[in-house]
Amino acid sequence: MQQRAPKPRLLNIGFGNYVVSSRVISILTPTSSPMRRLREDARQEGRLIDATQGRKTRSIVVTDSNHVILSAIQADTISQRFTAEEAGNE
Repeated sequence: MQQRAPKPRLLNIGFGNYVVSSRVISILTPTSSPMRRLREDARQEGRLIDATQGRKTRSIVVTDSNHVILSAIQADTISQRFTAEEAGNE
């Protein structure tokens, strides 16, 4: 019998946008200068994904593929969703 690969778990980053939770490296707040540089560097290199739907950026999600994803949801809220998702995996 062939074994199926586990279904990827999705992390809601707001407004109908999702990220595969196993690919998330960090969830950051965008207020510091290094985070602004991270955002600009990613934009210049074509690695930036804007999932804010035109709203203010409240968190930055970095993935293992080095993509930088902007979200309008607070970093605390996303980290709580991530923690709940990881607890559900066990």
